[in-house]
Amino acid sequence: MCGICGFNWNDEMLARKMAAQIVHRGPDHEGIYVSDEISLAFRRLSIIDLSDNGNQPMFNDDGSVVLVFNGEIYNFRELRHDLEQDGYVFRSNTDSEVIVHGYEKWGDGVLEKLRGMFALAIWDVPRKRLLLARDRIGIKPLYYSFQRGYFLFGSEIKTLLESSRVERRVNYQALYDYLGFEFVPSPETMFAGINKLPAGCSLVYEKGKINIQRYWDLKFHPGENTLSFDEAVEEFRFQLDFAVKSHLVSDVPLGVFLSGGLDSSCIVALMRRHISGPLRTFTIGYKDKSYSELDYAQIVADHCDTEHHVLMLDSLKPEYVEQTLWHLDEPMTDLSTVPFYLLCKQAKEHVTVCLSGEGADESLAGYDRFKAARLDRYFHLIPAGIRKHLIGRAMNVLPDQQQKKGAVNMLKRFVDGANLDSAGKHLRWQYFLTRDIERQLFTDTTAAQMTMDPFRLVKEYNDRCDGGDEINRQIYLDMRYMMADSVLMKVDRMSMASSLEVRVPLLDHVLVEFMASLPGSWKIKGMETKHIFRAALQGLLPDKIVHRGKQGYSLPVKHLLRGELKNYMISLLNDSRVIRENLNVTYVNRLIEEHCAGKANHNHILWALMNVAIWHNRFFA
Repeated sequence: MCGICGFNWNDEMLARKMAAQIVHRGPDHEGIYVSDEISLAFRRLSIIDLSDNGNQPMFNDDGSVVLVFNGEIYNFRELRHDLEQDGYVFRSNTDSEVIVHGYEKWGDGVLEKLRGMFALAIWDVPRKRLLLARDRIGIKPLYYSFQRGYFLFGSEIKTLLESSRVERRVNYQALYDYLGFEFVPSPETMFAGINKLPAGCSLVYEKGKINIQRYWDLKFHPGENTLSFDEAVEEFRFQLDFAVKSHLVSDVPLGVFLSGGLDSSCIVALMRRHISGPLRTFTIGYKDKSYSELDYAQIVADHCDTEHHVLMLDSLKPEYVEQTLWHLDEPMTDLSTVPFYLLCKQAKEHVTVCLSGEGADESLAGYDRFKAARLDRYFHLIPAGIRKHLIGRAMNVLPDQQQKKGAVNMLKRFVDGANLDSAGKHLRWQYFLTRDIERQLFTDTTAAQMTMDPFRLVKEYNDRCDGGDEINRQIYLDMRYMMADSVLMKVDRMSMASSLEVRVPLLDHVLVEFMASLPGSWKIKGMETKHIFRAALQGLLPDKIVHRGKQGYSLPVKHLLRGELKNYMISLLNDSRVIRENLNVTYVNRLIEEHCAGKANHNHILWALMNVAIWHNRFFA
């Protein structure tokens, strides 16, 4: 696992300055390559082949191909064997060298051969051609800027900001999208003029121009599945086991995050099949039982005989929030970001690589929003006037409950989402900027710079999907629109902040493609999410784990904003220049007052605004 960056002119000093911004991604080695047309920089976190032979930039035999690469290729041994059969000679035992020789043999087609997570840059010296690429799912990040003929790229935005040729400007459209969805959708970032390379895409910079192409997308192959349900369960078990086993290749110690939920528990149980010695598990907990899964995590730890480590967290220091914002580069309001950051710091004290269970909630319809979409068809049998005016107003009167979910809180969230535009599909229940709030929140000047259509991108992604049934179409939106820029961004940034590599075997693209070939009715049965996943795990885990609902390990932010973070929130939002210049501060204070008095739960919008303020203070001071 590493960090990469570069640009289209010769400047070794700038290359080193950019690399210094991501030393946390690779504390073990720095590598620089410069020529008249290109500068490349690399920071290494040694995982496979710890010798100097694994250092980058990596070259082919005659120096005509130069690679900087971040990630892990899990089928590199198979690819190496094929390349050696064709006469290619290897000087290291790394997966990186497989990419170099693979490019020599297959050109850009090497991307389709790779099974793993990656962000890479290949400089083709004779052709003066730069190829960038990001893995199919978007596990590893890659950013770029192309302004006035200057092209720059990097694993993190902060590398690009080291160049005086990259301006620091707020992207107001991204601000609007972020406050609704709590992340900035690709290809935008919160910085105007800096873009994300979307998942499954390549970018070629050649002759002063860039060309972006999608080399992979998630296909559902409607009607092509010929397996029975029982046969699919058996195949699923095999694919799961293979994915986890392949993700265990490492020359450094391994661990695994264990929340006690179905996904992480599955990873732990399958790792135990292939690891006979000590297996370290790491979990986080809270005293408030509605936020904590400690008891379930302990059940799995005992069942799999792991060396279990628990991090208790019930307070939140402002400096932790500010540290995570620096590592994120842009606001992303996943409430589990700070806990995950602290958990990664703890894990790094024991291991260099951790496996984690991200992905199954998206690929197998595990979130509550999938159930909400199913219930919505019945809710919409009620006349619109009654839904919006009678039921909607009644929900607004109900006070917020203390627990994380609970019947009242879930009902209020359901009605709020159901009354949003149906073009938002099931993502309406993951959207938090209502028309009423946006009308009062932004100044006229700022609003004029925004397209206030919250679901315009959702419509584009939905049109791109070939899924034959509604559940699979919903899964496509989660996998392609949301996941890379929210969940996976959090995982990459918070882990790399501690120089910890995190692998996500449930997002192995072959496994994901298999799951996509199955009908949606096998993923949600009635109101049971992840139906086929649960069937595949029978006998592997205790029944109370297999059949439990989703909880997650987010912070109790709504309580913290009414308690220990109240004064911090008030001063932060009132003193912030980006808030004062673009938002109605009187209205923001009204939201604060209502939340602190318990009249309403505004934690999503307030936490989002706090993150904007912290981000702007850090990057625009």
